[in-house]
Amino acid sequence: MDKMKATYEVMLGLAAEMVWDEALRKRRSDILHREIDTALATGDEMAFRNLTEELKSLA
Repeated sequence: MDKMKATYEVMLGLAAEMVWDEALRKRRSDILHREIDTALATGDEMAFRNLTEELKSLA
């Protein structure tokens, strides 16, 4: 029974970590989209390129 409980706890921890990672990735993606919009609005080509490269790397 202890082995089953330990396995369950590990699986629960992994699931929580996956949810946390996805939340962080989504948050960063949202921020990057806003920053890309700002770079486009101000005509900052270098920022636009850097931000879009980072956004691509999140996928």
